[in-house]
Amino acid sequence: MWDYLQAVVLGLLQGLTEFLPISSSAHLRIFPELFGWGDPGAAFTAVIQIGTELAVLIYFREDIWRIGSAWVKSLFRPEYRGHLDARMGWFIIIGSLPIVVLGILLKDVIERDFRNLWIIGTTLIVLGIVLGIADRVGRTDKKIKEISLRDAVLMGAAQAMALIPGVSRSGATLSMGRFLGYDREAATRYAFLLAIPAVVGAGLFELPEISGGDNDYGWGPTIVATVVSFAVGYAAIAWLLRYVSTRSYTPFVLYRVALGAATLILVATGVLNA
Repeated sequence: MWDYLQAVVLGLLQGLTEFLPISSSAHLRIFPELFGWGDPGAAFTAVIQIGTELAVLIYFREDIWRIGSAWVKSLFRPEYRGHLDARMGWFIIIGSLPIVVLGILLKDVIERDFRNLWIIGTTLIVLGIVLGIADRVGRTDKKIKEISLRDAVLMGAAQAMALIPGVSRSGATLSMGRFLGYDREAATRYAFLLAIPAVVGAGLFELPEISGGDNDYGWGPTIVATVVSFAVGYAAIAWLLRYVSTRSYTPFVLYRVALGAATLILVATGVLNA
């Protein structure tokens, strides 16, 4: 029963942090350690992220259907190949390649070395500062319809950095988008769409590890955490998307720096085990 209660808390944490540029994977590593529960593991983290990504799939279902259908049509009908939605389909596929390739090649390192709290605390601070700089100096005149292959590849490469907990998938993609001159709404929308193949793919890739590997929770608590993360994520996504799209990222920058600094201090003083 205690495992299920922990799973509910972790599902809530995942649902509340996934859509903000503050790294849900960092929270799922830091707070269980702070509560004395230990590291839930990379497999558990990847699988319960499917819950929040399912919320994204439902929320963006019209966009996904439009992009997917236009992309399929473009394979057989030349007149669709210059269409924005068809190009967006290719951009999402190509932009997802960096994180897929690196995720497979670095699987052992990701599950072992990258989950060190020294690394997570540092990346929270450093990438938080990068996010703040990007939001302050980036132009805001480019819309999502202006996205190019080069920009899609660069944002995909930025997303791949999120294989390190503490970076934040949305934070890295938003930072690159802002550096490339996209407004907050365009950068946020593309970050959400780009994350779909990466998150779903990672979750499915890690499913076999749930019955063993580094996951101590097993199928029952993992399913509960996934369902909770979906419910919380779906309830929060509209507000969070609107907020991230239109407001300054300064509150998230300050929060990242504070959480990263606190994590490093707690590790240095022996309160947390790195």
